[in-house]
Amino acid sequence: MALSQSALLDLLAALDAADGVERVRLSLQRMYQELIEAEATEHIGAGLHERSDSRLTQRNGHRSRVLSTTAGDLELAIPKLRAGSFFPSLLERRRRVDQALFAVVMEAYVTGTSVRKVDDLVQALGADTGISKSEVSRICADLDAEVAAFADRDLSEVEFPYVFLDATYCKARVGGGKGGKGSRVASQAVVVATGVSADGRREVLGFAVGDSEDGAFWTAFLRSLKARGLHGTQLVISDAHTGLKAAIAAVMIGSSWQRCRVHFLRNVLAQVPKASGEMVAAAIRTIFAQPDAEHVRDQLDVIATMLGRQFPKVEAMLREAADDLTAFADFPPAHWKKIWSTNPLERVNKEIKRRTDVVGVFPNPAALLRLAGSVLIETHDEWQVSDRRYLSEGSMAQIGALATDSTKEVAVPELMAS
Repeated sequence: MALSQSALLDLLAALDAADGVERVRLSLQRMYQELIEAEATEHIGAGLHERSDSRLTQRNGHRSRVLSTTAGDLELAIPKLRAGSFFPSLLERRRRVDQALFAVVMEAYVTGTSVRKVDDLVQALGADTGISKSEVSRICADLDAEVAAFADRDLSEVEFPYVFLDATYCKARVGGGKGGKGSRVASQAVVVATGVSADGRREVLGFAVGDSEDGAFWTAFLRSLKARGLHGTQLVISDAHTGLKAAIAAVMIGSSWQRCRVHFLRNVLAQVPKASGEMVAAAIRTIFAQPDAEHVRDQLDVIATMLGRQFPKVEAMLREAADDLTAFADFPPAHWKKIWSTNPLERVNKEIKRRTDVVGVFPNPAALLRLAGSVLIETHDEWQVSDRRYLSEGSMAQIGALATDSTKEVAVPELMAS
C-alpha cells in the first residue's frame, strides 16, 4: 500500500524531528503498519473505500496493539472487521500464560508492590512503556473468566480411574486495605488435581489457592471435584500431607490410596544417618522391583525385618505404611511406574514454580490463582493434542476387568452364605 503525499510529508517531518534511535522506531512502526494494512486488504478482498466483487467484508475501525521490540515499543493499529476476524501474521498472539504473567506484573506495579523489582521485570518482558490500568483490568477480567470456566467445567462425561493430588507453595500478599496497604506476605498453597481418564489421557481436573493444606481445605477441594462429576476413581496418588489422607477417606469413598514412594523415601532417609542413606534407599527400592502383588508385599516384610535390626524407626514406618505404599500392586503391572508416585504431577508443579518465581511475591491470592490457572490450562491443552497417551487405552481396559473379578470374588461367598 503506497503512502499518500500528505502521509509521506508527515512521516518525513516526524523523522526529521526525532533522534537516531527514535527514527529507527518510527520507521519500523510505519513499516509494520503498512504491512498489516496490506495483509488486511488481501484478507478482505478490497482496499480501503475500494469497490470490488471479491470483497468479503468491510473494515470496522481499528484496535490498538503495542509491540515491544529492541527498537522500542511500536504502537500499531489492527483493522477490525464487520464480519469475521483478522489478526496479522507478523504478530504473534500472546499466549495465555504470557498474558497472565504480564497482567500479574502490571497489577503489582499498579498496586505499588516492589516497584523497583517490578520495573526490572517489565524490562525483562521487553516492554518499555508499561501498560495502563484499564488494560490491566481488561486482561485480568478476560483471564479470570477463562480460568473460572475451566476450573468449573463438567467432569461427568468420562471416568478417571487414577487421580493425582499435590500442592506447591508461593508467596502472596494477604489482608490489608485498598491498594495493598497494611497487607502481609504469606505462603499460599496451590493445590492441583490431575487425572488419567478411561482412555489413558491425562487431564487437569482442578486447582485452588488457600491459606494452608489442612483437612478442611482439602475436603472442600475434593468435594468440589465430586460436585463437578468426578467419578470412577479407583486409586488416589498423593503424599501424606496433613489432613489430605483424612479428606481422601471422607470424600473419595471406595478409592484406594497410594502414598507417593518418593516422598515416603525422603521421610525414611530423614530418620537414618547420612552414611547409611544409600543402603537403606537401595533396599527399599527392591520392594518396587517385584513382578506381582504377592512378591511386592512379601518383599516389604523382608526389608522391614532386615532394616529393623539396625533402624527400628524405619521398620515401624514401613509396616505402618505397608498397605498405602503397596496399593499400586493391585493394578496392572504396566501402570506401576506411573502410579506409584506423584512424579508426573511434580513436573506440573515445577512448571508452575518456574512461572511464579518470575513474580516472586504476588499482589494478592487472586493474581496467583490467575497465573497458576493459566499455566495449568496450557498444560491441559498440550496433553489433549498430544499424539501419545499417558497410558494405553488397552491397558486401561484391564482396570475394569480387575474390578469385575474382585466383585465376583466378593459375591460368591455371599451367595453361598445365603
